Amino acid sequence: MTVPATAPDPGAAEEPKPIGALSQLIQEALDKGDSYAKLAERAIDPETGETVSKPYLQRIVKNPPANPPTPPMMGAIAAALGKPLRHVKEATAKQWLLYEATELAGYDSEVRIIVGHLAGKSKAELLRWRMMIEADERARREAE
Repeated sequence: MTVPATAPDPGAAEEPKPIGALSQLIQEALDKGDSYAKLAERAIDPETGETVSKPYLQRIVKNPPANPPTPPMMGAIAAALGKPLRHVKEATAKQWLLYEATELAGYDSEVRIIVGHLAGKSKAELLRWRMMIEADERARREAE
């Protein structure tokens, strides 16, 4: 026996949309005990002095505006969250431009960690590490 399919209930809730990256950063601060009011008090761009209001922060989380925050607004949001500006810029790009910033694209986290450790080294130390890596590669080739 065949049962006719039922039409979707027009009153049924739609599936929730995934939260955007910047929205998520703000929500994480809220989940850790901050309030929109506390965030807004700290939301002052250190370079320009521009502020971000409590309603704007709420809107980013609940119903993000069509346009992303401006660079000074991103600075204010970074100050409010206590996060590096780079993290807020990356989250903004991901949420509004669907662009995910990657460093050393194509490499896994181990390679990025190694490069991160080498980033602060002097030229002499970098040369020493390069020579060790090249010596290891030569030894592997010769062993084959």
